[in-house]
Amino acid sequence: MKPQTLAARAGIDTKLGVAKPLNLAIHQSTVYAYDNLEQLETVLTGQESGFFYYRNGHPNASALEQVLAQLEAGEACAVASSGMAAISGAFLAILNAGDHVVADQNAYGGTFALLTDDLPRLGISATFVDMQDLVAVENALQANTKILHLESLSNPTMRVTDIPALVAIGHAKGLKVCVDSTFSSPALIRPLELGADLVFHSLAKYLDGHSSVMGGAVIGDKELIDATRVRLIHLGATMAAFDAWNALNGIKTLSLRMNAHSQNSLMVARFLDQHAKVARVDHPGLEQHPQFELAKRLYPNGLGGMLSFELHGGYAAASRFVKTVAPRIPLATSLADVSSTLSYPFGTSHRALTPEARARINVTDGLLRLSVGIEAIEDILADLAFGLNAV
Repeated sequence: MKPQTLAARAGIDTKLGVAKPLNLAIHQSTVYAYDNLEQLETVLTGQESGFFYYRNGHPNASALEQVLAQLEAGEACAVASSGMAAISGAFLAILNAGDHVVADQNAYGGTFALLTDDLPRLGISATFVDMQDLVAVENALQANTKILHLESLSNPTMRVTDIPALVAIGHAKGLKVCVDSTFSSPALIRPLELGADLVFHSLAKYLDGHSSVMGGAVIGDKELIDATRVRLIHLGATMAAFDAWNALNGIKTLSLRMNAHSQNSLMVARFLDQHAKVARVDHPGLEQHPQFELAKRLYPNGLGGMLSFELHGGYAAASRFVKTVAPRIPLATSLADVSSTLSYPFGTSHRALTPEARARINVTDGLLRLSVGIEAIEDILADLAFGLNAV
């Protein structure tokens, strides 16, 4: 062959030999080649496993899906380009025009926006209730309700959801019960084992743990996941090969990290709870938390690294605190890194909520969310004390 032909076909026939890599390779190819039509047909019809076009799936996504399904004790998993893409794909797989959703009033801001801005234009309505009030949940259900959507631990006020009780309510009415378990991870709780139909994750958070992955996942029974995958393909919400590969690497240390996050966050919560400049602390490991007993029952292995705390003095105090500690604990609009970070829910994750909606869930202008990392606890407490002294 001529040099230009050799260059154009470089790598097509590469063989790896008899050994296989201990770490999965990155399959950065948008298309896969076949020897004949019959071979392609067996893959398209599902008789054989294989890949043909990146948007429909690739080896890195498939490997990640198998691991996540096992971690969550589910039949199948579909990964997507983001956590919100996973939720959107699943909702569109279940809902039709005229259907209704009951969701937690503490739901993540992106989910709130999906249910109030986007789905209503498709003829789908939503009601938001306090999921801790089981009577209110039952009263919110309508004849056209199809989904009961909740969060295992809510963002940012760390409300603990009684998943088994809500599953019982939802299934009694024939609903699909969906749980966003991003704040918990399967290292702490597995909602499918408690009866939920679908569980969601933002892979950018604890499952990766290093702020280096963009992606989402939905896990459940095969029929629901297959229907969700079709919607994700139609939407073009494919997770990138590199992100899927990176997420697999992060998952390998999940249990170790969650144990360290959980221990550190509880010690930080107790420290903040005793500080004169802190008005309140939201952490289910504190005895005054309204779901303390429920948390002990559902989370025997810890509660992760998240908490929030409100400063006396409102916005001015929060602003001063952030400016003081930012060189040590940076302000970052995400969470679950191995290093500690701060967030300001009033102006970021819950910015889209009305003032009344923020007030109902106690997201005030003096509230800060802290993602407690796995650093030495002495250093974390020293950094927080340094910031509080400046307020």
